[in-house]
Order: sequence, then structure tokens, then C-alpha cells
Amino acid sequence: MSLAVASTFDIALVIMAILPSGYVAYLWLNSPERKDKPVLQGEPELSYLFDHGVLQHASSAAQQFCPLEAGHHEWPDLYHNILPRFGLFPDKPPSTGEGQMIVAATDPKIQTMLRINWDKHLCRVVVLDPKDVGVDLRSEAEVTLSRVRSDVSVPLWHTDQHHRLLWYNDAYHKLFNVSHPTLAIESRALFPADFSNTTHRLALRDQTTGAKNWYAVTHSQSRTTNCYQAICITPLIRAEEAQRNFVQTLTKTFAQLSIGLAIFDRKNQLVLFNPALIDLTGLGAQFLSARPEIQTFFDKLRETRKIPEPKNYASWRNTVSELISAAHDGRYEEIWSLESGQTFRVKGRPHPDGATAFLIEDISAQVTQTRSFRAELEQGQAMLDTLDDAIGVFSSSGVLTFSNRAYQELWKVEPDAAFADITIHDAIQVWKRRSAPNLPWEQIQGFVENRDDRLNWSMPLYLVDGTELTCLFSPILDGATLIRFHQPRKHPAEIEYFDRAKAPQDT
Repeated sequence: MSLAVASTFDIALVIMAILPSGYVAYLWLNSPERKDKPVLQGEPELSYLFDHGVLQHASSAAQQFCPLEAGHHEWPDLYHNILPRFGLFPDKPPSTGEGQMIVAATDPKIQTMLRINWDKHLCRVVVLDPKDVGVDLRSEAEVTLSRVRSDVSVPLWHTDQHHRLLWYNDAYHKLFNVSHPTLAIESRALFPADFSNTTHRLALRDQTTGAKNWYAVTHSQSRTTNCYQAICITPLIRAEEAQRNFVQTLTKTFAQLSIGLAIFDRKNQLVLFNPALIDLTGLGAQFLSARPEIQTFFDKLRETRKIPEPKNYASWRNTVSELISAAHDGRYEEIWSLESGQTFRVKGRPHPDGATAFLIEDISAQVTQTRSFRAELEQGQAMLDTLDDAIGVFSSSGVLTFSNRAYQELWKVEPDAAFADITIHDAIQVWKRRSAPNLPWEQIQGFVENRDDRLNWSMPLYLVDGTELTCLFSPILDGATLIRFHQPRKHPAEIEYFDRAKAPQDT
């Protein structure tokens, strides 16, 4: 008896709990405010009514769409049942004030939509067919989403937490068909989904052309939905490959150079060097491969004595700073004379994007050769200075390139002190002033400036003081001309012999 009373009491409690909610739903559906709102003609009677997420009413036609029983099913039951068909259906009933939203089907070929109306804790879901409704019930957001589906050329798609496809646009559908022409779009993922909130570079092969295309796939998460987009970056990948190939080519080219090369990026870190730099500086490959900063690089050169030794370390740091600044401007070029006897020519040049390149060249052999050549010239000059004849050498263009001491004393000139080149015309003007008139000066100038079939010749020349000279003209190498002013020796009778009587006698 007590059990029967308890069961009757429980049933009464359930009925009392359901009746108020049903009554509230009835009042909401039949309230004057709801009646004042326009009802679309031809709207199908396929709907669900929820109160606080609990199903209170389902039309008879709704049982064919998704069979749910009032009082026994809740919002999550409807959500999990229709999620594969409507990926954007909310997992919880809207509860903010009053509003309406339209949820389109995941498959763009399906025109059926869901309309959700809510007013505080009451929420109604209606299944709509736009062809029957006759008007576009979609909000601006849904219209935009539809345009994204059809007009955006970038593949977009959404999946659930288990990576099942919920929604995709036409660009995704087209890309899937050319990548997997024999598979259904729901059968597999176009890209792997083993990353989150990052961008990955992934490749797909076009089965129609055989071309391999690269995509930057970006992932973001919205509640329980994973959102993806794939941007084609094939031109960028090809440009990067071309850049890498170009750098490899440059590296191979630099490897053949005898000039040491060190390139520092905008952060002043070493990014490229060649084997010649190791040979010239003695810095190990391990040290250089660690990408040292430019200051550390020069400090290491100082330790290995491959840079002129500074007077003190403070001034050395300032010197390096000035060196780096000058290299950035392309103004740095110096000759380093090392304690070992080596001589380096060092140049600093700016490169794009704030990089700086240093070129280190061993010019020890050139310096030695130049010094030897200079010594030979000085020795030849000293030998010619001992001659009594005045000698001047004019180039093929008529410029005085060499003269000995006798020439400078005879004509009272200092060619080394002249600001401009002394030409044959300038020299003849000097000769004229100190010589007797009526000499063939034009013939002399023509002989010096002419390079065709020249022969040695001579002529007498008298100075204004009566001194007799013989002027000899000799063509020499590369069209140059040697002019020699010779003073004839005196007759033997005119030579004063040493007076033997005045010589000291042997005792």
C-alpha cells in the first residue's frame, strides 16, 4: 500500500513539474507579442521547443527529421544527432535576451537550414527549406558565410574535435578533387591535423598535372570547432629554393677565391665566410661556424696577431667601432702591415639589408715586388746621376718622365717639384731661353711626338754663354724618346797634365 502511494506521489510530482513548463511554453507561443510578429507563409510545421535546454514540444513532422520525445530529451541530444549535417549548430541553447539565427547545412548541396529563435530560457528550433519559404531568412553573417563558401579562392574547412569534416568551401572541394579524384570528400582529411594554433608548410600533388604544390596551412580553434585555411605558397617556395641555389653557387664561387671573405648580417653576426679567410687569418672553422659577432671576430684577429697591434686596448675598441662604421658606409680600405711580414689589404663594403662584407687580401708578394721595383728604379736613377751628359726621357705622348741630375743642373729645372706634367713643348721653351737662336725646335717636337719610322739623329747646340753641346735623339721602347745633351771632350793639347816636378819624390 505504501509503495502504491509513493508511486502515485512521484507521478504527481513529475506532472506538476511538467505542467508549469508546458503552460509557460504555451503562453510564449500564444502570447500577443508572438502573434504580432509576422509568420512566414508556407513555413513547415517541423519544430522543437526547449525550456532551459529540456525539450518541451516536438511537432509530429519533426519525428521524421530527428525523433525526440518531449520531457525525455534535451538540447545535447538534438545537437549530437544533427551535428554531422549542421556543423555550426550550437552545442548549447542561446540564452542571451531575445534573438534569431540561421544555421546552414554542412554540405553546400543541401539547401535545408535551421532557424533558432530564443527568448531568455525558451528556445525554438525550426527546420526550413528556403525554396518553400520564398525569402532569404539568413542574417548578414550567414550571407557572408555563403559567399565565402562560393567566392573565396582560399580553401577553408571546419572539423570537430575528432577531426571529422563539418564544413568546407568550394575551393577546398576543388583542391580535394584534384588531389584525390577517386575518393569521397568525407573519407579522409586533405591535410594532416596533428598540429594546433600554428602554420605548417605542407605539400600536395595535383593528380591531373603531376605538379607538386605547397600550402601554408593555418589552424585556429573556436569552441569545439577546428578552423583551417590553406594558402598556396608554391611561388614563395620556388623563390626560396632559387635563393638557396644561388647562395650555394656563390659559396662554391667564393671557395675558389684567394681573397678572404667575411659577411656579417644586420645584427653584426657572421653569416658567410670562405676557406681563404681561414687560411689568411688562421681562425678555425669551428670558431667561424659559431657565427661570432663582428667585435668578437676582430678581437680574435688581434689575439692571433693578424691585425696591426694597437697601442692600448681602449683605443683598439674605438678603432674597431670606427672601422665597422666606415665599412657600413663603404669607406673602409686600409693596408695592414703585420709583425710576421705579411701585408693585407682590407676593404669594408655595405651589403643589402644592413649587412657588411669584409674582404681580406694578402698582397705581400705585390708589396715585395713593388719595393724591389722601386729599389731598382732608385738604383738606376743613382747610376744615371753619375753621368756627365744631361739626359731626359719623353713618353710617346710627349711628357717628361725621367731626367738625371746633369739635365736639371744644365737647364736649371726641378721636374719633381712641378705641379703639372712637363711636356716637350714646355721643355723646348726652357731650352730656347738658354740656347742660341735659329735651331729646328719644331723638328725636335715633331720627332718626339711622332712614332713612325724614327732613326737616331743629332745636331749641334750652342748655349747663350757659348758652350757647345751635341744634342742626340734616340727612339726607345713604347714610342718614348731619349734626348741626350753631350759636351764634347777638349782637345788633348788643351788638357793640363799633372806637373811631375810638383809630384812628391820618393826618399
